[in-house]
Amino acid sequence: MNHAPAEPIFDAVLYPHRSLSPRGVRIVLFALAGTLMLVGLFFAIAGAWPVLPFFGCEILLFWWAFRATARDGRRFERLQLTEDAMTVARVLPSGDPSEHRFAPPHWLAVELSPRQGGDNELRLASHGKSVKVGEFLTSEERGDLAEALRAALRKLWVPRA
Repeated sequence: MNHAPAEPIFDAVLYPHRSLSPRGVRIVLFALAGTLMLVGLFFAIAGAWPVLPFFGCEILLFWWAFRATARDGRRFERLQLTEDAMTVARVLPSGDPSEHRFAPPHWLAVELSPRQGGDNELRLASHGKSVKVGEFLTSEERGDLAEALRAALRKLWVPRA
């Protein structure tokens, strides 16, 4: 008896888009800190030295915001379709994993529904269970993902030689 894992029909890993690399974030933070220090020095020389702690707080606030964005960028989703099941595995920004499994995948519905403001929502549903996928993707990317998933599901109905 062969218990080898089934060959995936569809396998995708989804990551949130990040416009800056960690090096780029450091460059932006150092540029902001340098600029704020120069402005703070100007105010201190002009006699308004009490503003200096506020500039320091601004630098800390920018650092915290970039750190929170980088932490959120660690999350990802993996969608894997085999003949036996559709698996949606998630890793949250905290590192906690979760997994949703739809078996058999032949009953799986890919639902792309519009939301207010021209956005859309992608859900996978089967047997009374549904899960939202690709929340961090753009609406165009969710549409492309829905089409790719539907095409992969159609392959389940084609007999293999």
